[in-house]
Amino acid sequence: MTSAHYDVIIVGSGQSGTPLASAFAAAGRKTALIEGAHIGGTCVNEGCTPTNTMIASGRVAYLARRGEDYGVQTEKVAIDMVKIRQRKRNIVSSRADGSRKRLVGVDVINGEASFSAPKTLAVQMIAGGEKTVRGETILINTGERPRPPNLKGLDRIDKKRVLNSTSIMELAEVPEHLIVLGGGYVGLEFGQLFRRLGAEVTVIQRAAQLVPKEDLDVAVSLNKILEEDGIRIHLLTSAVSISNAGYKRRPIVLETDRAGSISGSHILFATGRIPNTDMLNLDWVGVKTNSRGHIVVNERLETTASGIYALGDVHGGPAFTHMSYDDFRIIRANLILASVPANTVSLTTTQASRSRILTPYVIYTDPQLAHVGLHERDLETMQRKTKTARMPMGYVARAIETDETRGLMKATVDAETGDILGFTCLGVEGGEVMSIVQTAMMGGVKWWDLEAAVWAHPSLAESLNNLWAYLQ
Repeated sequence: MTSAHYDVIIVGSGQSGTPLASAFAAAGRKTALIEGAHIGGTCVNEGCTPTNTMIASGRVAYLARRGEDYGVQTEKVAIDMVKIRQRKRNIVSSRADGSRKRLVGVDVINGEASFSAPKTLAVQMIAGGEKTVRGETILINTGERPRPPNLKGLDRIDKKRVLNSTSIMELAEVPEHLIVLGGGYVGLEFGQLFRRLGAEVTVIQRAAQLVPKEDLDVAVSLNKILEEDGIRIHLLTSAVSISNAGYKRRPIVLETDRAGSISGSHILFATGRIPNTDMLNLDWVGVKTNSRGHIVVNERLETTASGIYALGDVHGGPAFTHMSYDDFRIIRANLILASVPANTVSLTTTQASRSRILTPYVIYTDPQLAHVGLHERDLETMQRKTKTARMPMGYVARAIETDETRGLMKATVDAETGDILGFTCLGVEGGEVMSIVQTAMMGGVKWWDLEAAVWAHPSLAESLNNLWAYLQ
């Protein structure tokens, strides 16, 4: 057994851990980064990067099949799943290599860490053996993992046909019929992707609507879009059991409480994620977790144990890469920049920016579902007068010209001050349109300023001239 002492130890190399390791090392702190899987974390290796790479392939297939709508004759569309997978692997490898190259001056320790004493971690090395490391400051950035599937009869099903958000991207062929358990972000992105690649797709959703965190009218519009794409959706439906059917092309049968028996070739479990805290021995060092296993932190990301911080998805809250990167900025401001003389660095980073009310996000269905600010449910407890505007994407000139008119735009404002409180765009390039409104909200720009702005024509931004006419 070997041991070493560091100024800073970061456990997990996700979107906050990797840049933090580089920043601490550049500031002259002896820094170690412990990683049990791969540099870059979930986003680069198993999340945003590979998923959106494959979604791009799905969109090309979708547009190719729609060629005649645009007066373009195309031959029959053929899908090369192995090539799609390899393209994904190549891009992931390139991104991960870039992350590794930025770790200048950082000791990268490949292994699984757990606390063995205060400020002390025991690392089970991937190459074998154990290493003990001690650090004055320890940052936990271990993220989350797909929730393990739990369904009667699952232990008798071929494991290659039981998928999660990671394994589904390693398929070498398009499923005959993909059954998706879960109507949230992950389930819908993959469901639509594989429908476009040629699979039959059925979504089983326990809740009364898809994407339950979204406003009902938005969820209904998305439901309609997906059904237009040929996806079967069963709401208020739960899986009861699964069994072998004995058929070659659709060898599994899912029993449900409302939709009867559904035969398929593969099943995707997209029913949530759980934090990677159960293996860390947090109780030994006084780090508290909540009922779901997420680490409890304050606005400075400090845990209940002195000198230990938590970053990214592991502490709960909005589980988005950009929020994890914001955690990096908070730690950098408090533990690195705050110790540097003011005349040598620009302290532009918010030192305690835990106000997440403007948290933006995009669901990469096609069209994209993008949102920033408040939802309808948030307005119910607010003591202010509001107005809401809804406009179909079919009223947007640029959407009409590109034949991408599915979806809607929606905004809620303060009826007295003109402040924009929330905005949703379920539409073509919805994330880019949302970012314009987000910038306006950050700058205190009123809705009537966007209405009066001169936008380039024809552009999607131009829709922000017209949306506000529907306020009521």
